[in-house]
Amino acid sequence: MSKLKKVSPKRALACLLALFALLTVFAALAETSAEPEAAEAAQQVEEAAEPAAADAGNTDPDINFLRGLGNIVKSTGFAKSLDGTGGDWRNYVMIAVACVLLYLAIVKQFEPLLLLPIAFGMLLANLPAAGMMSHPSFTFFANQADALAGAQRLGKDITDVTMRLNPATGEMGYALQTANGGLLYYLYQGVKLGIYPPLIFMGVGAMTDFGPLIANPKSLLLGAAAQLGIFLTFLGAKLLGFTAAEAGSIGIIGGADGPTAIFVTTKLAPHLLGPIAVAAYSYMALVPVIQPPIMKALTTKKERTIRMGQLRQVSKTEMIIFPIAVTIIVSLLLPDAATLVGMLMLGNLMRVCGVVERINKTAQNELINIVTIFLGLTVGATTQGSTFLTMQTIYIVVLGVVAFGCGTAGGVLLAKLMNILSGGTINPLIGSAGVSAVPMAARVSQKVGQEEDPGNFLLMHAMGPNVAGVIGSAVAAGVFIALFAH
Repeated sequence: MSKLKKVSPKRALACLLALFALLTVFAALAETSAEPEAAEAAQQVEEAAEPAAADAGNTDPDINFLRGLGNIVKSTGFAKSLDGTGGDWRNYVMIAVACVLLYLAIVKQFEPLLLLPIAFGMLLANLPAAGMMSHPSFTFFANQADALAGAQRLGKDITDVTMRLNPATGEMGYALQTANGGLLYYLYQGVKLGIYPPLIFMGVGAMTDFGPLIANPKSLLLGAAAQLGIFLTFLGAKLLGFTAAEAGSIGIIGGADGPTAIFVTTKLAPHLLGPIAVAAYSYMALVPVIQPPIMKALTTKKERTIRMGQLRQVSKTEMIIFPIAVTIIVSLLLPDAATLVGMLMLGNLMRVCGVVERINKTAQNELINIVTIFLGLTVGATTQGSTFLTMQTIYIVVLGVVAFGCGTAGGVLLAKLMNILSGGTINPLIGSAGVSAVPMAARVSQKVGQEEDPGNFLLMHAMGPNVAGVIGSAVAAGVFIALFAH
């Protein structure tokens, strides 16, 4: 994880607000112009198909320098943008947004390990006519004999013919693949099939110390309270007209856990994956900006200076039993959470058992780094201009920050109550770490506490709610999947 850097809240928020304002304008323009542009593009594609079909029979064209030069010019992204076959102005808007996100990742170092590949994936997917996310192309045949003849013409055999749904007729038919999909289309299958997020969870588990949570089990309550933002935002999204499945996917942003948000969205509302993932990771990167004002507004100076006692030593036996017990209990109570919780606890068990150090290091380093690259690239690639620049995206961005703020507030308020009940021994600042941005949220609790008392060390106390938040967000994800997955 990157070191906590001093960020100017005004500058960061101004940059984010300006970006969202521009997206709002472009989204409004996109919705008003989408239908006529789509019709015009379809007509142009049909007109372009006729000469293309005629040229297909010419197997030995004469070499013509001027014609070749003209073809090269026509094949450029600029030319295809103008004729409507390679995208439109929305793609260029998204390229500009990608450049802004790259600036934030590289120069401002806002969660660069994730924001950089996401931004570059956004850039690649919106390059006109590059086809990085294009689907494979298929030709359909009326019967098996025609399909076999078509396969022979292309140097294939009958084993290459498959039964697929023909989107033109809505019926199953004999299909022959005639062109491969783009690179990012195939990498995206790891997101679509729910493979990458659990692998990320395994790596997080291998890097996370559950000792503070085991030493202070009450931290689980703070991790649960910080999930308040998830359920409040679910209600808000429903009021704005989203379906229950969409609202659940949007609400999970409040858990401040990007892989969980992606995992839930791929199961409940895959068409919203781009905006939800970008919102989730953007707010995770802005933890040091968003949380401190809420923490200070809900606590007094006296509460922020409370010093907490040292945590007890946790035995190795407890460390080994904990991930096994949590996996069994959570999976029996909520089977839909077993994938995320199970992989998280597997990673942690590899860390604490002491007998698989080699694969533990692989999970912490090589594996999680490789999966992070693929996950970031392919999530960014879902933010194509034609689907991203809509008013729905703006609603998701707004609801995301509400979810994040409510989650932070929920953790702090419960910590205040626990402080009163304990006789003033719990610093309410650790409650904000109940969101699962590990370990950034815990570091923010430490930083805000030391602003009031430089000798106050809250980091280990905040790590308890922080890792509890990871478990809490996975459980919340399981609840939504159990309720709304079809």
